Amino acid sequence: MCAVWSFWTLPHRLRTGWHWQTSRHHLLSWILSVETARRYFAETALYTDDDGAALLIDGLGLPFTQVSTALNELEHQDPDWWMLGKLHTYRMQPEPFVHLDSDVYLWKPLPERLLTAPVLAQHPEDGRWLPWYDADFCESTIRSKGEGWIPIEWCWYRTMATIQQAACCGIMGGNDLSFLRRYASTVIGVLESPRNRSAFARTEDKKTYNPFFEQYLLCACAAFHGVRIEYLFESSDVAFLQSRATEFGYTHLIAGAKSNPAIAGRLEQRIARDFPERYERCAALASG
Repeated sequence: MCAVWSFWTLPHRLRTGWHWQTSRHHLLSWILSVETARRYFAETALYTDDDGAALLIDGLGLPFTQVSTALNELEHQDPDWWMLGKLHTYRMQPEPFVHLDSDVYLWKPLPERLLTAPVLAQHPEDGRWLPWYDADFCESTIRSKGEGWIPIEWCWYRTMATIQQAACCGIMGGNDLSFLRRYASTVIGVLESPRNRSAFARTEDKKTYNPFFEQYLLCACAAFHGVRIEYLFESSDVAFLQSRATEFGYTHLIAGAKSNPAIAGRLEQRIARDFPERYERCAALASG
């Protein structure tokens, strides 16, 4: 199985996702994510654009075994949908893979049950009450144009599934490449549809709904097509227990943790201690 990362630089430059305390800490996190995970994966791949390759490969010197700049094709896509870079990366994978966000660190190998699963993800979340999973709003926005497109998996899941879940994609991937490509193509189709883009054009802060399209629709597609998702943690409550994170050797600096000064300080200390050469490269890039 290949460990995969993606970096579409336009949303990062426009700061449409969660904000790191500084650009230096963003780069430090890349170092830690890649260096911890590559101990357990012989193949590591980066999918990015030209600017991302210049920063992470030429600048930081991160040691991926494969580098693709295929995300150059997203040049004219809406950067508010920052997860499009991940979705295109999922769809392009030629072999079983696990995609890691650059704020995920593996201190131990992932369990075999994940590495052999049809689909794997971090943990299930309640798809009904969290504001970024507002299916009613997303559906009504698309239908407001009259000709917007909503896939059958979404419609079926909303009306037929007794449990409405989303899958946190701090890590995501699996062995069922046919399904993963179908899922990614479905969500890409929703977000890149000219009619749907027009419907969301008037939506204030539409980037809030990135988790709905990536994570809720993953569960919708999996349920519709009868594909099992294997989770690292069995629930969101368990995922944020320090004891379980330590047990699995897994850290995900989710959401606002990226801007926490204490966490940023520990991140900087660890990179300076464990990866001094890359730390110096990072300092040079940040100062330049």
